[in-house]
Amino acid sequence: MTRIVLIDDHKLFREGVKRILDFESSFEVVAEGDDGSAALDLIETHNPDIVLMDINMPSMNGVEATAEITQRYPNLKVIILSIHDDENYVTHALKTGAQGYLLKEMDSDALIEAIKVVGNGGSYLHPKVTHNLVAEYRRLSDTSSNEAFRTIEYRKPLHLLTRRECEVLQLLADGQSNRGVAESLFISEKTVKNHVSNILQKMNVNDRTQAVVTAIKNGWVEVI
Repeated sequence: MTRIVLIDDHKLFREGVKRILDFESSFEVVAEGDDGSAALDLIETHNPDIVLMDINMPSMNGVEATAEITQRYPNLKVIILSIHDDENYVTHALKTGAQGYLLKEMDSDALIEAIKVVGNGGSYLHPKVTHNLVAEYRRLSDTSSNEAFRTIEYRKPLHLLTRRECEVLQLLADGQSNRGVAESLFISEKTVKNHVSNILQKMNVNDRTQAVVTAIKNGWVEVI
């Protein structure tokens, strides 16, 4: 059972997230609060495994609270909820110790998947966030003095992945969710999940974010 503390100052949104989590038998929302200060008190009382927390809140915001939480409880995992997909918000949250960053436009499947991935020791970024970070990574690399990076030629990793898995990897780098990949390739979401699992295993990475970053570094995907 994954014990979750849910922190958001908008009660209606919080109630909606809790309803989604209540449908997952392996999740338990043990407490709710409306700002970072409340999060610290609730963690002390309820000893959760994961904190789902809004980034913009009064009194103490999500980034400030994450920094405090990771310092006090290094084994506790934090997933940020946000309306902002700007890379500055994302990198700031990750630098303070968050293991996940989700946009509030996410669907229920993405929320559940994120909690499971982070709970198992991985990291999870919303697909749109991943795409923005990858684009920024490429921009900075292109303007740097790293000639080796700029001369990397795009090539599919057919020595490692099947052609279908290469297509899935490219779509992940494009910022597609599992549903988006399924619609693009005319396959089921279950099949997409199987492909993603195979990709992670073959690339020896923990999550899709690491897979995309590794693919970018090796020139295995095209980034626009």
